[in-house]
Amino acid sequence: MIMKKLLIKDIDISSKKVLMRVDFNVPLDENQNVTDDKRIQAALPTINYMVEKGARLVLMSHLGRPKGKASPEMSLKPAAKTLKQLLGKPVNFVEDCIGPDVERAVNKLKDGDVLVLENLRFHKEEKENDPEFAKKLAQWGDIYVNDAFGSAHRAHASTEGVTKYFDTCAAGFLMEKEIDYLSNTISSPEKPFTAILGGAKISDKIPVIKNIINKVDNIIIGGGMMFTFIKAEGMEIGDSLLDESSLEFVGEILRNNKEKFVLPEDCVVSDSFDLKNRTLGTVKVVSIDNIPSGWTGLDIGPRTIEKFTGICKKSKTVVWNGPMGVFEIEETAKGTLEIAKVLAEATKKGTVTIIGGGDSASAVKKAGVASEMSHVSTGGGASLELLQGKDLPGVVALTDNM
Repeated sequence: MIMKKLLIKDIDISSKKVLMRVDFNVPLDENQNVTDDKRIQAALPTINYMVEKGARLVLMSHLGRPKGKASPEMSLKPAAKTLKQLLGKPVNFVEDCIGPDVERAVNKLKDGDVLVLENLRFHKEEKENDPEFAKKLAQWGDIYVNDAFGSAHRAHASTEGVTKYFDTCAAGFLMEKEIDYLSNTISSPEKPFTAILGGAKISDKIPVIKNIINKVDNIIIGGGMMFTFIKAEGMEIGDSLLDESSLEFVGEILRNNKEKFVLPEDCVVSDSFDLKNRTLGTVKVVSIDNIPSGWTGLDIGPRTIEKFTGICKKSKTVVWNGPMGVFEIEETAKGTLEIAKVLAEATKKGTVTIIGGGDSASAVKKAGVASEMSHVSTGGGASLELLQGKDLPGVVALTDNM
């Protein structure tokens, strides 16, 4: 279903107070320094646009899991400091998100000023989507903007509840891009359309398969979940990952859509595997129908890489969710990294490549090709739910663009 939501470029924000939900849930070191600012960077196009148009910008976000209590180690102050450096202009910060101190700080804002509120989750009412808390947040703006796609699958006070107190609720540029690629492009893709699904948990991917099965030309299967598919085909998988509860579904979906599924031909196996300590025993490549008893499959093999590569090169639209193997360990990372490089090459030749957040986003970053993809989603859980065809509360709540 194609979603049409009101966008910030469609409204007048000059001299208006704009309450904007961002995703500044960034990692901090022991000295309270931001160690990875990509989520702040992702919000910059919208923030810069607001500043240039003379909006009076109030930013709110969560960080970590403080469980409804003020926790200094999860303050958004370091994020505000990083934003100040990235913007090259003053950024105000207030040590709460509701109350008289916030009211004073908001009233002092002039056109083009930026204010960052303290961590929303210091109040338990945020996650509870408490109406009174949402109403208090809504006081800080004339217009509401959501640019926090990574939190859009949560019906929290700052993502869903607050919208009930605004006439105008718009999507920022990042939210617009996420919706456009993960919903609209996949609803009407240029063909051939290929989905690459991997990772360990097949239960997460079953709703994705159900949602896209009638839209795709190919579904490439890799990662830990591939062994449930191999088992469903009647082959032995040694000590490889198996989701018994999904076997019946996999068997049925393969029988009814055999021509769409592309399964591995070979895989990398090891006779011992310890992910926690990142250690492996003997490693070798075997045919997919010849996995030895007691050995564990950990990556796709060279024949499979070649097979998958050929399909990706012929595709006009590719969505990728889930790595091809245990890419955290060098010996079992090749499949994932090679697919990432193949997709980067395909993008240069006109293929639309959509990377569905989470481990897939980490994989293209590790391969050094994240910037070469058409779109790398900023939301792991949110992107997965959108691929599953679910409505995201934080998106649904925005004003429709008629």
